[in-house]
Amino acid sequence: MKYAILCPLLLIIGLLHAQPKIPYGNNSAVGKFVPVNGIKVYYETYGQGAPLLLIHGNGGSINAFQQNIGFLSQHYRVIAADSRAQGKTIDTNDSLSFEQMADDSAALLKALQVDSAYLLGWSDGGIIGLLLAIRHPELVRRLMITGANLWPDSTALIPSLWKQMKITADTSHPENYSGKQKADWKLFELDYLQPHITLAQIESIHCPTLVVGGDRDLIPVEHTVLISKHIPHSFLWIVPASGHATLMEHRDEFNTIALKFFSGQYQRND
Repeated sequence: MKYAILCPLLLIIGLLHAQPKIPYGNNSAVGKFVPVNGIKVYYETYGQGAPLLLIHGNGGSINAFQQNIGFLSQHYRVIAADSRAQGKTIDTNDSLSFEQMADDSAALLKALQVDSAYLLGWSDGGIIGLLLAIRHPELVRRLMITGANLWPDSTALIPSLWKQMKITADTSHPENYSGKQKADWKLFELDYLQPHITLAQIESIHCPTLVVGGDRDLIPVEHTVLISKHIPHSFLWIVPASGHATLMEHRDEFNTIALKFFSGQYQRND
């Protein structure tokens, strides 16, 4: 008799575990395109409530937030988009700029009739988030960035990474590139030559901001601290034992703190 009861329970548990994971970034059930600044931006939305825009890093896609969307969408209307020239958002132009991508994010929110949103940006997405708050301050309620930098040199990127990027730049032959090589080079140049955000610019950011970095990040801790110090209403969280992917390596803590910050309950200032 016990076995007869146990079998259906095991079957139910097995079915629950067998449920396919949501294919974030490739979810035809919710994925859409919207015309923005001469391109078609691909985006997906999950959950209900106040809008929360997620912006991924260089060469990434919506899938970069696979550890976060499920949790955050229980509390917010999550809007996750593929940035220009990445994921499903095609851009065949020869160059990119962070300012252009920030304007894309602004245009996306306006196209979705979002007056203002919370914003979470990782790496390049954090840079875009800073510029969105600078260029379109009315659209950003609260800003959380992780692994962002203000300029391209060995003070804003760890020296070993900067050295490798310089070697790549010096030994490459982009004039011969086409197809995927050309597209990849465009993304490389984005991070090698940009951004160029001044301290005076980030001092103009007036929305509450949480600046995050790993203590083993590709962005030196000193640079992350510098960003936080120059944003008037900012908090700083240096994540112990973490590299660049703070939102993955420390998923549960990251998600919990993101929720506290966006809900106005975060008080910690390291």
